[in-house]
Parts: sequence; C-alpha cells; structure tokens
Amino acid sequence: MMDYGKFRYQQRKKTHGPKKHTVVEIKEVKMGSRTDAHDVEHKVRNIRQFIEKGQRVKVSVFFRGREITHPELGRQALRKVVEQIQDIAKVDIEPRLEGRNMAMLLTPK
Repeated sequence: MMDYGKFRYQQRKKTHGPKKHTVVEIKEVKMGSRTDAHDVEHKVRNIRQFIEKGQRVKVSVFFRGREITHPELGRQALRKVVEQIQDIAKVDIEPRLEGRNMAMLLTPK
C-alpha cells in the first residue's frame, strides 16, 4: 500500500526543483550630523572595504534633538563621503530625509 497524496506531493516537489534564495546584503554605516572629520575618514575606510567586496552600503546620518532643523549639515556630511569614494562607488539612491535619519545607498561601479 502506498499513500498516493504523499507520492503526488513528492513528484510536484521534484518538478519545481529547489528555490534559489538570493540574499542581497546591504551594510549600513551610521554617523551623526556633527561627526568629526577623523571619524568620517574611519567610516569611509569601512565603506571602501564593503564596496570592494561587492556589497551595497546604506550611509545614514541621524539627527538628535534640535539638529533636525539643519538638514543641510547632513547633506554636507553625505556629500563629503561621496567625494571620497566616487572612484569606486556610485550613488544609487540620492540622500533623502526619513524621519530623523537622512540616508543614501551606494553601489559598486
């Protein structure tokens, strides 16, 4: 005796084959709107390592308290990052404000 329902299920699984899961890894680097230049350089080094491995990087600037009234400081910080890594990466999603964070996405060239 054989369970016909189980047999049909196994046959259907064989015909469809294994499903491939594509995992897109996005690394995130966070910094404040008033982060010092040396700290930004350190974060740019990390971004370079991620980009060289072929990973996408989300760079976000967070604002605390009343800092949100000056979003231009966040844009300047992100612009400095782009200037330092434009040789190996390009901006995929332009900087935009999402609540108290301003974020952009970088991808390898």
